[in-house]
Amino acid sequence: MEDGIWLNEPKVWTRVGGVLEVTTDPSTDFWRETHYGFTRDSGHFLGVRTGSSFTAQLRVEAAYEQLYDQAGIMVRVDERHWVKAGIELSDGRAMLSSVLTSGRSDWATGPYEHDSRSFWMRATVAQGVLRVQVSADGRTWPLVRLAPFPEAPSYQVGPMCCTPERAGLRVRFSEFRLMPALGKDLHDLT
Repeated sequence: MEDGIWLNEPKVWTRVGGVLEVTTDPSTDFWRETHYGFTRDSGHFLGVRTGSSFTAQLRVEAAYEQLYDQAGIMVRVDERHWVKAGIELSDGRAMLSSVLTSGRSDWATGPYEHDSRSFWMRATVAQGVLRVQVSADGRTWPLVRLAPFPEAPSYQVGPMCCTPERAGLRVRFSEFRLMPALGKDLHDLT
């Protein structure tokens, strides 16, 4: 994350020894059109430039308190092509959430059965395919999402957090790793 570039730099953040701590600004979000009809590109994202294929992972620690509080990982080609995935507070509980945007956003959620205050996210992009995984312990990585994703000579990937309904979510990102794309079998959870 040391060479990351901010999209919507938060007013309050620190980066020391590979640990990024962020406090969200008010009314921050990433969303394009679907259902709500609006477009927002105001969330906090620290993007690290990649090559045409990669795997990135990071640890996320936060205490989600209000509707739509969210933190996780983002992969971005441009403002119309991106994915964000992590924990999002919805319907009164922490949900495993992903939004894939190709012109317009979709939204997929499911209950997260582990401790939402500390988890890991992994994103792999290779040959037009995106694979998103989650881990409760940093060792076992079940699949969250497998989807087509635009092929590009490079991407930006890194930590993302938003609070559409408030300000003040404090998030700690650590253990960021950027590596060649893992060519593992779909059911290899390591």
